[in-house]
Amino acid sequence: MKTIRTYIFMALMAVTALSCSLYEKPEAYASKKEIFSSEEGLHSYAYSFYWALPSLNSIPICEASNVDYAACRSYSGFYCEGAYSAESVTSWDWGELRKINYFLDGLHSEDCTVSDDIKNHYEGIARWFRAYFYYGKLTAFGPVPWFDHCLKNNELDEMYKNRDSRDVIIGHIIDDLDFAYDNIRTVSSEGNTMISKYTALALKSRACLFEASWRKYHGESGTVYTAEQLYQECIDASELLIESKVFSLNKTAYTDAYITTTGSYRSLFYSRDVVTSEVILGLQSSLSENVTGNANRQFNSGSYGNSYCLSRAFVFTYLRSNGLPFTDQENYTAISFKDEFSSRDDRLRQTVKGPSYRMNSGSAMNKVADIVNNVAPTGYHPIKFVEDAASKDNKAKNENCYPVFRYAEVLLNYAEACAETGTITASVWRKTIGAIRERAGINDSNGALSALPTKIDNYLKQTFYPDVTNPVILEIRRERAIELVYEGFRVDDLNRWAEGKCFETVPWTGIHFAAMDTPIDINGDGTSDYYFTEKGVFEIPSEYKSIYVNILSSGSSEQGLYADSNPAGGFDLRYELALNRKWYDDGRQYLSPIPAQIVRDYANRGYKIDQNPGW
Repeated sequence: MKTIRTYIFMALMAVTALSCSLYEKPEAYASKKEIFSSEEGLHSYAYSFYWALPSLNSIPICEASNVDYAACRSYSGFYCEGAYSAESVTSWDWGELRKINYFLDGLHSEDCTVSDDIKNHYEGIARWFRAYFYYGKLTAFGPVPWFDHCLKNNELDEMYKNRDSRDVIIGHIIDDLDFAYDNIRTVSSEGNTMISKYTALALKSRACLFEASWRKYHGESGTVYTAEQLYQECIDASELLIESKVFSLNKTAYTDAYITTTGSYRSLFYSRDVVTSEVILGLQSSLSENVTGNANRQFNSGSYGNSYCLSRAFVFTYLRSNGLPFTDQENYTAISFKDEFSSRDDRLRQTVKGPSYRMNSGSAMNKVADIVNNVAPTGYHPIKFVEDAASKDNKAKNENCYPVFRYAEVLLNYAEACAETGTITASVWRKTIGAIRERAGINDSNGALSALPTKIDNYLKQTFYPDVTNPVILEIRRERAIELVYEGFRVDDLNRWAEGKCFETVPWTGIHFAAMDTPIDINGDGTSDYYFTEKGVFEIPSEYKSIYVNILSSGSSEQGLYADSNPAGGFDLRYELALNRKWYDDGRQYLSPIPAQIVRDYANRGYKIDQNPGW
């Protein structure tokens, strides 16, 4: 199976379309006539757009330094006190748009001699990528200048124009995606690695939900689109995709010679072939073509990775299998690691190493979270994207595939938009949240699958969403965070809900353990796993040096692990950074700053671009 990356490389051997600014013309080793006079030429050029998508290396670590629910060794300076400014480097890059608009201009020039059907198909693909480009700019910077054609060097007034409104940007995104859905001929491809008409619906569902909730929770109103109208756009796109019946939630557990922790949820991120029943757009790996990932090295190496691991504060949000909150139990904070995975949402053990996890190393062996080497200091060690093979840990040879757009996200988008507009019903709940929970092994004994929730989970509300008073919306947010964990949605979700304070306040807590200065068997298999102590390694018995975990004293200001006494007995790990996590009350971090150098460039040419508030 050839991967999309291989096809891109082959295409670029014939056509190279590269540019790095708004006004630099993309270089083409084929003439415009060769590109635009045949479907083969259009096909080759259009492949170059796919470089804009995430890669097998970028998806697993897209949240590795900038979210609330996972601790890490190096937190993004964007969320640390005094560590970020408009002088910091940001992603103000317009080369991809230049490449897209060059193609669109060519499609509408006299050089294009293909039939309207072919032309419209490729215009649909290009406009999908333009919508994708501008959606990234909208989430990062808010309103930006809209450019619909390749700028010439003498178009300075256009090139240096100020930002357009959010209405203009989201309006064009909707128009582009509507055109893409109506005109792209592709409905499926090998591994679903190509943009299809359904990918247009999926991106529209995502983009309209973002912009609708941004307007609602930030109190912004447009002159063209209201929040309610945008929620409805999300609903309409989601319904079209759902009613097509092309996709469904994966219910099959993938297995291979290595995997030891199976499940239909984890299979979406572990399978060596894209799970096309659920994945609308995927990334295909190929060892023979050297298209591989490095998730094992990122998550299992103490020197290469960022010690990224879930916090117990977030782990508490996973429901029990009876659909009731874990935190409703008496003394839930003192429940042992071994027991907290029992009768629980099955996604928990498919996302982090649970007490029964095994790493295949020639023969199956126990592999608890690597706290000893500071790989996963909270004790909730990610496995969602890794292969259960120790041989992959020190090389970039992961063969598992990843989704870029998948059906579960569309169900979550649909449920949220319906809830926000007050149109959600028990039937909608059952086929969206209920279906996702059912796959996770949650039963309906307490109505978790079939009935709209009526009770607020106080732990979830107080820890993450203190302003939410609607139990339906609260539960949808629970499901969204759990289902999409590590997939790159969390920053945008917290931003659009105006819940940025989570970046500072959600505690990076870790596992509960019974005692200090004693060997701890954390998973109950009869083998000691950790020796937590404030003493130095040379002060402890020699037989425990290999499982030594340094705990910093309560008065320390160093970065690392601390142990808090639990009122019910025992201790709870907590990871602290040297730099203070900080959310500024003026809300500046909801948007990235326009780079200061760009602002100066505008001014030097006699133009002005408005900076984002607070920067």
